[in-house]
Amino acid sequence: MNSCIYDCTVMHHRRRPVANTFAYRVFMFCIDLDEVDRLSRRLRLFSAERFNLFSLWRRDHIELGGATVAENVRAFLRSRGIEAGGGSVFLLTHLRTAGYLFNPVSFYLCFDGRGKPLCAVAEVGNTFRELKPYLLGSETFGENTFRKELPKEFYVSPFIDLDVVFDFRIGIPGDKLHIRIDDMARGERVLESTMTGRRRPLTDAQMLLSFLRVPFVTARVIALIHYQAAVLYLKKIPFHRKIEHPELQKDVFQWNR
Repeated sequence: MNSCIYDCTVMHHRRRPVANTFAYRVFMFCIDLDEVDRLSRRLRLFSAERFNLFSLWRRDHIELGGATVAENVRAFLRSRGIEAGGGSVFLLTHLRTAGYLFNPVSFYLCFDGRGKPLCAVAEVGNTFRELKPYLLGSETFGENTFRKELPKEFYVSPFIDLDVVFDFRIGIPGDKLHIRIDDMARGERVLESTMTGRRRPLTDAQMLLSFLRVPFVTARVIALIHYQAAVLYLKKIPFHRKIEHPELQKDVFQWNR
């Protein structure tokens, strides 16, 4: 497994209380976090901790005192009793594009020293500059996919209750990408979200081509979020304010944008 780009289609299908479906194209980077410095030297359009067309910044992800994104995610794993050791950690994410970033969700794919899947972390973000990591351990792995239901306990969308459950299915990226996150309420699927993609090489030419196909992808994502929020509001779907249930928002990190 090497660093690459995935051309992706994201689909959201709301089942109730009112049906609503939309899909859009994006591209995401899958970065070997132990090769960030080498990639930054090799590629003209990618940098770490400095401005570029595409850039990876430590402050855009969970921070636990480490000097790099890799150190912080390994610190998070240790806090949960998992020692990554010498294994690889890949980050599937949006990078800052021309300096701007919004990440609805990033994924860490962690492997042990023998290259076997160790765990996955879904790092979910909201528009309040907050992040929440969800851990899927080795016991959740089967058929090349991590799968686990976890309490949401995080304010993501004003149109979804905070007391729902996330049903994560995170496939190990290969030539194709398959990830699914469903919102479950009392055993029923309220919202289905999928991300499918096809692998592309991580080169300057491919980065430029991806940018031309989907310009300013991170700005596009936040614009679509607000557009769909307006659609849901006009459909009179119940609106939940963030201040209503602070007790249901747990283990949240601040995103230092």
